[in-house]
Amino acid sequence: MHLDLAISLAGLLVGFTVGLTGMGGGALMTPIMVLFFKVSPLAAVSSDLVVSLIMKPVGGGVHLKRGTVRKDIALWLCVGSVPAAFAGVLILNALGAHNVDDLLKRALGLALLASAGSILLRRMIDHRRAEGYEPRPAVLNKPITVAVGVVGGLVVGLTSVGSGSLIIVMLLFLYPGLRSSELVGTDLVQAIPLVGAAAFGHLLFGDVRLALTASLLLGALPGVYIGARLSAHAPDKVVRPALFVVLLTSGLKLVQVI
Repeated sequence: MHLDLAISLAGLLVGFTVGLTGMGGGALMTPIMVLFFKVSPLAAVSSDLVVSLIMKPVGGGVHLKRGTVRKDIALWLCVGSVPAAFAGVLILNALGAHNVDDLLKRALGLALLASAGSILLRRMIDHRRAEGYEPRPAVLNKPITVAVGVVGGLVVGLTSVGSGSLIIVMLLFLYPGLRSSELVGTDLVQAIPLVGAAAFGHLLFGDVRLALTASLLLGALPGVYIGARLSAHAPDKVVRPALFVVLLTSGLKLVQVI
């Protein structure tokens, strides 16, 4: 098995971003594989999900120890997201291998553009908080939480994007009373079974490549641990604008606008 150190460095960067902000896993890893390393979209999605399955518990464990996880919200998210994620993989399989790569490029591009938009929305809400807006404490809403899980799970199963970008912003709208650390911690923990369901589907029907997966993990595991340890002091004014530019550019490239 040949390890690619360049891919490992990319994994380190992405893992650090995930641990730091809860965002950027599939939204960064998959397009990097497709655009810079010329990996086929299906192989990139499949391998990224397996990496995320191993990477998420590292960051999630840090937040569980710190008590920054709303376990009730995470549980009801999983009720919707886990079956929806596996259903997304079944949809890809039903379409047939010869149709998947082009579809995945466009679907991934749209998911990245949505993720970029979600960063702007999150910034607007955070700005309101800075101006003195104090939301009420977060009270569990089971039906809507399950619905958020279904939408996020389906997108993750199809593209590997969304567990840390789309879902975290939907949570922000649904539960504005959650602290930033609780948003990141809850999202990382709920993403473990979500990504597990999607990764299992891709192991059965996708294109998981062992060397690619191992290379990504070599960098991603230490990256997500370091990022999670520093998440309480995350420099959002630097990280989020940079993440927005990367997601926007990658999304436009994949939908062939640029």
